[in-house]
Amino acid sequence: MSHTPSRSRVILSSSGRTVLPLGATVIGGVLTGLASAPERMSRLLRGRFPVVAVTGMTGVGKSQLVDRLTRHASGDGVAEVGSAVMERRTRHSARLKGFRFRVVPGDNAATRLGALDEVFHDEPVDGVIHVVANGYATPRRTAGTTGRATAAREEQLAAELDDWTITSHRIASMAVRRHKPVWLVIAVTKTDLYPDDVEEVVRYYSPGSGSPFGEKVDALRALAGGAKLHVDVLPVSSQGGERTSAISAKQAGAMVDALATRLAQLCGHT
Repeated sequence: MSHTPSRSRVILSSSGRTVLPLGATVIGGVLTGLASAPERMSRLLRGRFPVVAVTGMTGVGKSQLVDRLTRHASGDGVAEVGSAVMERRTRHSARLKGFRFRVVPGDNAATRLGALDEVFHDEPVDGVIHVVANGYATPRRTAGTTGRATAAREEQLAAELDDWTITSHRIASMAVRRHKPVWLVIAVTKTDLYPDDVEEVVRYYSPGSGSPFGEKVDALRALAGGAKLHVDVLPVSSQGGERTSAISAKQAGAMVDALATRLAQLCGHT
């Protein structure tokens, strides 16, 4: 009588005792590999496409800037200022590297707080672009009203500081929990509105400047630990080339390209 050989052999220890069937060992190894595959894929994706939070008050041009960075074509016409939901964009490159942007709503609404929790606590991002506009943020109309909204530049600068206070505390809380340094780029937008003062404005937003905003950046570095937080301040413009613009399309494009290059350096892509 013939017997069908079993596909599962028994492994004996040096003492002769049964340890595990070989088939169980192989299957266990396969299952372990499958279980760890999503984690490995996640790490690979994170390395090639790090997640970047884009923060800032309503009207500073977060969506426009990210559209330029991702080469995303906006719809026709002027979009309504402000967004109630978190926007998601991805920048791709020919080398299969890029960034996944999370544009946090600027309004102080429940959706904004939920988005801040997501990017800084639930699924902490790899870096932050905080967008400021030197007091030139586009005002948002009050609900139920029509016509162009107006706001004094001093009011917008004060609102920018209030917004930064909320965001900077979230960044500090995330940084102290991380094992590796967190990077922050403060993107100074709408430079086409003050082309002769760009250097001075960049200095206003820089750590160590002694300005109201600079002091808050210094406070953030103190909370997070200087070695845990790298800060850059870069001028950008999402506009340029129009007949009335003080900045050419080439200049505006060069600023956006410089920001993209710096992001690649901070993420280890170059």
